[in-house]
Amino acid sequence: MSPIPISYFETLRPEMLAQLAAFVSIESPSLDKPALDRMGAALRASLQPLGAQVRIDEQAETGNNIVAAWPGANGSTQGGFVIMCHFDTVHPVGMLAENPVRMADGLMYGPGIIDMKGSLTQVLFALRALREQQRWPAWPVTLLLTSDEEVGSNSSRPLITSLGSAAGLVLCMEPALPDGALKTARKGIGGFTVTAHGRAAHAGADHANGVNAIAEMARQVLALQALTDYPRGTTVSTGIVRGGTRSNVVPDECTVEVDFRVETEAEGARVTAAVNGLQPQLKGARLEVSGGLERPPMPRSSAIGAAFERARRIAQALQLELREGSTGGGSDANLVAPYGVAILDGLGPLGGGAHTRTEALRVEQFAPRVALLAAILSEWDGG
Repeated sequence: MSPIPISYFETLRPEMLAQLAAFVSIESPSLDKPALDRMGAALRASLQPLGAQVRIDEQAETGNNIVAAWPGANGSTQGGFVIMCHFDTVHPVGMLAENPVRMADGLMYGPGIIDMKGSLTQVLFALRALREQQRWPAWPVTLLLTSDEEVGSNSSRPLITSLGSAAGLVLCMEPALPDGALKTARKGIGGFTVTAHGRAAHAGADHANGVNAIAEMARQVLALQALTDYPRGTTVSTGIVRGGTRSNVVPDECTVEVDFRVETEAEGARVTAAVNGLQPQLKGARLEVSGGLERPPMPRSSAIGAAFERARRIAQALQLELREGSTGGGSDANLVAPYGVAILDGLGPLGGGAHTRTEALRVEQFAPRVALLAAILSEWDGG
């Protein structure tokens, strides 16, 4: 059977954009539980007409996570499709005043509009269309809505791994690459906090007895940066440095925050061992290191490659040319990649400016992305 055509979703564009505007207008920064729970309440209300079995994963500090499940033809909610979305954004409350919802030159603007309020809208309208057009899949469908992806997915990680590891296919609704390509490989992401401890002294009267922690850290920054290996796809970035109290005091402490990205677990182990093995260079200095790999790499496994080829064939039925690519950014798909399951990542909208004051969605590409998701869900069994 043919998938629901793009033209069907084009007729829904005004309604879809109105819903998207409503979601964007509910600001939901990662560390604001009341705001997140307001967004969660809006999502639960939108799910109600779809007849999902909804479970709330209560959280004390972060927003409550939401699991919506639809049993498959066998009556089970286990396995099948697991759709992963997050409803937290990096933008603080008040960003809506700086980047209000508006249309200009084929773009729709607003904080979090592609990362990932647009994806939330896609999912809801794709599922609604499958219901209305009697094209609901035979596989179970689980929609996981999490509240803390932008800050590490700590509260939602148990749900992500338990549901994702058992899935027949994980659909991660992160934004597409700029040309609409899916993300069939992602780098692993980690971070370290390195602190150099020295000895404070008066910079004029007692300079010789001081141990300058900033001078120690300057040497360590060079060692950290040297761990970058472009041919291996490894980057190490010392992004934040804090140290000292006054210019006339030899500083006794300096801290650097380090970001690193790797394509393989082996590279993650190499970088971690090297950072943990750093040695002080100045007499009397001491180093303290914490951190490590936070999201494992998502290499293009055989399961991911096969899933992409299947999705590409389904997209052809919609007269869409689907491409693939890789990215140095991480997502919740990284957390399920080690289980070897099939993953389609980057199914979300096209746009640009994610995490900035100019975040925007490409309006003309929105209906095709909704249609693509609906087609994958309806056609996968016979794909």
